[in-house]
Amino acid sequence: MTSTPEPGTDGASADVRELADVPAVEVISRAAVMLMSSAAEKLGLSEADPAESPYLDLDEARRVITALAGLVTASVEYLGPHAGPIREGLQALQKAFRETSAHPDEPGKGPGEKYTGPVY
Repeated sequence: MTSTPEPGTDGASADVRELADVPAVEVISRAAVMLMSSAAEKLGLSEADPAESPYLDLDEARRVITALAGLVTASVEYLGPHAGPIREGLQALQKAFRETSAHPDEPGKGPGEKYTGPVY
């Protein structure tokens, strides 16, 4: 989203008006996609061999997945048809975390599982 600042302004009010026009479901969906992408990178999923990824960081992945789970759980009623794919993406990341971890958490103790329930 880019906008041209009005003459004599710093552009902030133009950006705010543009953001105000974006439906809430789109803002929430974009935030979820950003969190999913971050978690995937931190799980090394962008590499052929995730264990060799220079971005592999399970502690960071746990934080991002938990934030995603909180967002999805809190906003699922507003996501409409977007809810299913976003939930599936979250669950795939939770499973990938469990598979990547040398010492997997007990079911219900993994990232975000306090919001989503156990993922097996």
